[in-house]
Amino acid sequence: MRLHSLRLFNFRQHLDTRIEFDAGITGIIGPNGAGKSTLLEAIAWALYGMPAARGTRESIRAYRAPARSQVKVELDFELGGHRYLVARGLTGAEVFLDGSSAPVANSISGTTEFLRRRLGMSQQEFFNTYFTGQKELSIMAAMGPAERAQFLSRVLGYERLRTAQTLVRDRKKTIVAESAGLRGALPDSESVTRAITLGEARAATAGAAALAAGSRRAAARAALDALAPQWESMQRERDAVQALIADTRVAEGERASLVREADRLDRELAAIAAARGQLATLAVELAPVHSLEIEARELERACNEDARRGTLVDTEASLREEITRLRERRGKIESAPTLEGEMATALEQARAELVQAQRDFEAAQTDWVRDRQEAETKRQALLDQLREAEHNRDHIIELGENGTCPICARPLGTHFRTVLDLFESQIETITIDGKYYRARIEQLQDTPPEVAAFDERRRAAFESVSRLERRLAKVQAAVQELSSVTRDLTAKEERLVAVSAELATISVIYDPARHAEVKGTLARLAPLVMRANALTSQLDREPQLVTDRDRTRAALALADARLAELAAMRAQSAFSEQTFAEMRDRYERAAAELRSAELAAVTADAELAAATQALDGARQAGLDLERGLEQLAMLDRERRLHDELDRAFGDLRTDLNQELRPEISDRASTYIRDLTDGRYTGIDLDEQYNVTLVEDAIPKPVISGGEEDLANLVLRLAISEMIAERAGQAFSLLILDEVFGSLDETRRHNVVDLLRRLQDRFEQVILITHIETVREGVDRAVTVRYDDETGISRVETEPVPGNALLEHMGAAD
Repeated sequence: MRLHSLRLFNFRQHLDTRIEFDAGITGIIGPNGAGKSTLLEAIAWALYGMPAARGTRESIRAYRAPARSQVKVELDFELGGHRYLVARGLTGAEVFLDGSSAPVANSISGTTEFLRRRLGMSQQEFFNTYFTGQKELSIMAAMGPAERAQFLSRVLGYERLRTAQTLVRDRKKTIVAESAGLRGALPDSESVTRAITLGEARAATAGAAALAAGSRRAAARAALDALAPQWESMQRERDAVQALIADTRVAEGERASLVREADRLDRELAAIAAARGQLATLAVELAPVHSLEIEARELERACNEDARRGTLVDTEASLREEITRLRERRGKIESAPTLEGEMATALEQARAELVQAQRDFEAAQTDWVRDRQEAETKRQALLDQLREAEHNRDHIIELGENGTCPICARPLGTHFRTVLDLFESQIETITIDGKYYRARIEQLQDTPPEVAAFDERRRAAFESVSRLERRLAKVQAAVQELSSVTRDLTAKEERLVAVSAELATISVIYDPARHAEVKGTLARLAPLVMRANALTSQLDREPQLVTDRDRTRAALALADARLAELAAMRAQSAFSEQTFAEMRDRYERAAAELRSAELAAVTADAELAAATQALDGARQAGLDLERGLEQLAMLDRERRLHDELDRAFGDLRTDLNQELRPEISDRASTYIRDLTDGRYTGIDLDEQYNVTLVEDAIPKPVISGGEEDLANLVLRLAISEMIAERAGQAFSLLILDEVFGSLDETRRHNVVDLLRRLQDRFEQVILITHIETVREGVDRAVTVRYDDETGISRVETEPVPGNALLEHMGAAD
């Protein structure tokens, strides 16, 4: 893996940072807290997303970033002959392959999974391979033997075998539990066999009983079928007799109804004959009714016209009164429009006088308040001067002639009395002025006469304006009322003319006495009129009643003939109730026998079905027993298989751990020979993972500080190389973060020189440190500074003057 460039937008304290990477050693140098490690975090975040970042999503955004600004990291790197560009933000991510404009992955999860497959490493494996910090260089020295073995097994991925072994053991426990549960649920074999035998015997017995019940049901059915025709014929004869009886009863009822109807019609016809005589008598008495009704209608019309005339007279009088009142009111308010203009002019003048009076009052009041405040301010200033002068005087007296003047800082001497008199004179002057201003303040406490006069003038003007406004309002109301009164007067005059014209058209003469007499006569004859009307209605029904009487008598003759016919038919029937009762008893006994036989057959069939079901259940239990035994055998085989897997994973992990120490020792020995030009020929790890240097084939268990740093470095490189090989990647990139720790300057230069000697193995080395002197040993220096004023990190890239690698590259250009 080789890095080409890194670009950060609003990522933590980096608002816009870009770094170009090249071959050789690149030093990222800056003080602690400047944002160096944030660059490594950005690389890991671009590849693996949030799991590789510190804190939450929102903590990644730079707090100095503008609102709605985008958080983004772009990483350009090369891997396996392909060029990758990763662009990851908080809400999206994309991967572009070999300069293509179309992404090969365009979501956060898709990008992370694509890069994980291409790198062939998990996030932890990636860090253990390419990233090395100070803690990792000395971590094994601080561990115990068991912890060292677990650490190496974990970083190399061997702990996955322990995880697999745990899964195998968990599955084996599950298998054992399933076997125990299945074995407990299986029935006893002898019980199943006994149930099948009993079921077969019960099924045979039930089958014989069902066959006998079926035969009995067939015999009962045949006997009932033989009686059925006779029983049905007997029922038909009985139904015919019952129908004759019912028809006879209906005919008798109809004849009785016709007899009653004929009697009613005869009575009504007799009543009509009597009514004809009564109506002739009433006709004489009711002869004048028609003429009286005509006269009554005319008198009613005259009464209405007379009432309307009275109403119109009252309306005419009311209108004349209203017109008189409105004319008087109009006369009173006719001058309102003229007065309105005069009042408006007077009000405008009064308001102008009020404004001027208000201004004069405010000016006088302002002068008064200003004079009083000025007097109070000057008196307070004099009081302050008085206190200061008295303090200076008392201080001079306290100092005496031998003291130093507090003003000019010279000895008082003979000037003591002069200075003291000066202060006394100041105090006297201040006191006189203070008394003047105190008297002036007391004088200004009361309202001056000119201010009171202006105030009185202002109040009088205000009252005049208020009075004129009220009068103007009344005049304006009178103007509006004048228009309304004029309209009402015109309307009422027009209404009076119309009422007078309508009253002149009424000329009818009304006689109340005659009207009352006619109404009394009609009221007295009203009962006779009602009686005559009722008798007339009764006479009108006579033709219809005669027709109904003739039709009723004809129907009565037909009813008598029908009754005679039904009696003859009943006499010809040979039906006997005794014979019918005997046949019914025989038929019911046969039906009861059939029901009993059918119930017995149903019971036998149910028993046969239950016996068959029980037999099927017993046989199914036998099949379930066979399947359960087969499943137990399968679980037992699976348990033995997992026992073998458990032993195999344990043996494999033991073998790998046994081979781990020699492999790490061989790889570390190769590195240390290259780094020391053959001074040290190897590194040994004993069973406790203690480090021993081999110099000229002689083990050196005691290691100095520099040798210990060297040994830890080559061990870490060996472990990283093993992780990279297991992931199928070339180990060409090495990132060292603050690996110098507390090394002195000589040891730091030795480590840098050792890294340079390994450039044939590591094409890129990125060295992160806060130590400025390391700058001299790197091929390219990237300086990171934190600006306290802006709160952002700034990055500058510069080649190192005099670097041999860069000089060689410049000559090649």
